[in-house]
Amino acid sequence: MKHEICEIAGIPGGLVTDKLVLVSHHLCPYVQRAAISLCEKDVPFERLTIDLAKKPAWFKAISPLGKVPLLRVQQDGEEAVIFESAVILEFLEETQANPLHPADPLARARHRAWIEFGSAILNAIGRFYSAPTEAAFLAENEGLSAMFDRLEIELAAGRTGPWFAGERFSLVDAVYGPVFRYFDAFDRIGAFGILSGKPRVGAWRKRLHERESVKDAVTPDYPQRLHAFLQAKGSHLSKLIRRSEAATALP
Repeated sequence: MKHEICEIAGIPGGLVTDKLVLVSHHLCPYVQRAAISLCEKDVPFERLTIDLAKKPAWFKAISPLGKVPLLRVQQDGEEAVIFESAVILEFLEETQANPLHPADPLARARHRAWIEFGSAILNAIGRFYSAPTEAAFLAENEGLSAMFDRLEIELAAGRTGPWFAGERFSLVDAVYGPVFRYFDAFDRIGAFGILSGKPRVGAWRKRLHERESVKDAVTPDYPQRLHAFLQAKGSHLSKLIRRSEAATALP
């Protein structure tokens, strides 16, 4: 088999016998965490992006939940499909080199728990940008800030180094890279203060923003795509975007 290079992140790939295809969507943060993991492991893969508003028939046939990511694993002329990002991440840990989980079972369990917390934050972010009224928006803002307060406490718990576990990049870092990417968009709209007063969270966000695998987990037009998505939500945040653009528009 010809060995390919992980082109999505520009990182030379390791040798594999399976062909892996990551079925994706431009904005999905759960796709991004899988792409980051694949590239941190130097695993060659193809990326196939679909429009979830117009799901292809082949996608509906192989995706039981109708969601991305999917990982299509092709081996010995046969294909298996893995769905759900957490399952994909664990499959890659079990089958590929360069593990991102710690070896110690207790530490590994704690990492899995903080990955779940990252998923809860993504759900809260969704409620934040979808909030229909100012009151609901402010309530979600406060709830998100409290979640990052808890994360700030965890990051202060005696560790040294730039990453969640210290010196070593882990799956937890892969999960939070896409989380912080939303705040790049939010910061361009207004000062909501969600991450204010959290220096360790801020430093972690900065290091993740600079990581090649995190940067290259999305296409160059991702900021424009996300902005258009937020603007079209019909939410309170959408109104703030329109006000901001109206205030800065040239006569």
